[in-house]
Amino acid sequence: MQRLTLTRPDDWHLHLRDGELLRQVAPASARQFARALVMPNLSPPVTTVDQALAYRRRILDALPADSDFIPFLSLYLTESTPVSEVTRAAACPHVLGFKLYPAGATTHSEAGVRTLERIYPVIEAMERHGVVLQIHGEVTDPEIDIFDREKVFIERELIPLCRRFPALRLVLEHVTTRDGVQFVREAPATVAGTLTPQHLLYNRNALFAGGIRPHYYCLPVLKRETHRQALLQAATSGSPKFFLGTDSAPHPRAAKESACGCAGCFSAPLALELYAEAFERADALDRLEAFASFHGADFYGLPRNRDTVTLERAPWRVPETFGAEFDLVPLRAGETVTWRLHP
Repeated sequence: MQRLTLTRPDDWHLHLRDGELLRQVAPASARQFARALVMPNLSPPVTTVDQALAYRRRILDALPADSDFIPFLSLYLTESTPVSEVTRAAACPHVLGFKLYPAGATTHSEAGVRTLERIYPVIEAMERHGVVLQIHGEVTDPEIDIFDREKVFIERELIPLCRRFPALRLVLEHVTTRDGVQFVREAPATVAGTLTPQHLLYNRNALFAGGIRPHYYCLPVLKRETHRQALLQAATSGSPKFFLGTDSAPHPRAAKESACGCAGCFSAPLALELYAEAFERADALDRLEAFASFHGADFYGLPRNRDTVTLERAPWRVPETFGAEFDLVPLRAGETVTWRLHP
């Protein structure tokens, strides 16, 4: 196959940052995707509908004048989120849920939730209104090995949460383990999971290939090969419970290549090409469209896109850096990728 035409896909987990960095990275996602669910972990975080609408305006202002890219927002869930904000979110067409960050789990998660019981009234309101809970599924207990934090979160927190709120609609974001895949598969139709290109393509060896590779460091961290294989099987299975969410997270080079480097892989400039590579390796290119373009829209109750994008088999070398103002290093910088988005 030399060309692959797909219904234009959506990105259901994206970090666009703010300010000048937003203006630099937003066009890359708009070129690849029709819509995206933009994460709220700014500093300060986006915790209210009013803040989300203001951020959405900044995103739109950062796009080229002819762009038709549609950003949706998730609100940052804190232990002080009022139940009334759930009602407001349910009534706002530009807000698609609340993001649960366990405090300390990832970038700008300090204001996140420490004890789930404290937000039960908010979760009950979300269940009642059909508002989606997007979850970063890791415990932050320092006694738990970093490679086990997703598994333990599912056992300690997620399974009991689903039993207490059986009608709650939730997405386990950036699933990284076979335990996460199993949880999503066995859960009701109200539960889904997103999968990133880096977790489909790489295992934890990529972090140490020839030395420490900070641009492959993300949270949740890359796992063993057995987990990667489980993720790829889930993505290519045709199950509507799994869909595309890049978790593209740009950081300037100095913030990644430092004594305490930031977590996040910047995949936005070549995300669809990376997914195509993963699906081709699994001999499942015929299932990429449903994963990238249909399952997420269906889960969120949105119409499928009508326009298309085309990928060509045209190997190209990923630039070492992206953009002029901020020195950003994209995933696979300096390496060759088989597929290319046309034009």
